Amino acid sequence: MIKLETFKKEDFAQLIEWVDNERLLTSWAGALFRFPLTEESLEWYVEGTNDMANSDTFVYKAVDTETGETVGHISIGSISWTNKSARISRVLVGKTAARGKGICQQMINCILKLGFESLELHRISLGVYEGNDAAIRCYEKCGFKIEGRLRDVFLYEGDEYWTLVEMAILEDEWRELQKSEVQK
Repeated sequence: MIKLETFKKEDFAQLIEWVDNERLLTSWAGALFRFPLTEESLEWYVEGTNDMANSDTFVYKAVDTETGETVGHISIGSISWTNKSARISRVLVGKTAARGKGICQQMINCILKLGFESLELHRISLGVYEGNDAAIRCYEKCGFKIEGRLRDVFLYEGDEYWTLVEMAILEDEWRELQKSEVQK
């Protein structure tokens, strides 16, 4: 099982270790950071987050409840309290060997529960670069629907365009999934 805990300064070194190449950094964070990831850039990233009363961004580490080991990273932000919407971003299962074992799906389910139950949102979206088929399958298993593609939206290293797949899930869709899980 996975639980989400606030991502803090003492977690920076682990994330920096995981994000060990430019392509992974870009796939994970788009243009938000430059390689290599640094403690200074992460300090800026978490500044002002995770305050339920005053923040529009919440940044978490994913922790394996059996081992206590940090296994991933995820955030939810761009919260519009008026529209009751938000965007999941910077989803990462840390160790390559741990990928494909359901950790990402558990992370997404945890953040959806937080978004729909604690934050009382109606819509949660995300973007994933085309070609990241494992992530797209994971998000679809969690109930996200593909809403469209932003073609050639990101120019990587000056010669490779990446297309962004836009996905979202609505509160009623998520609640229906929860009902069907309980019935299983």
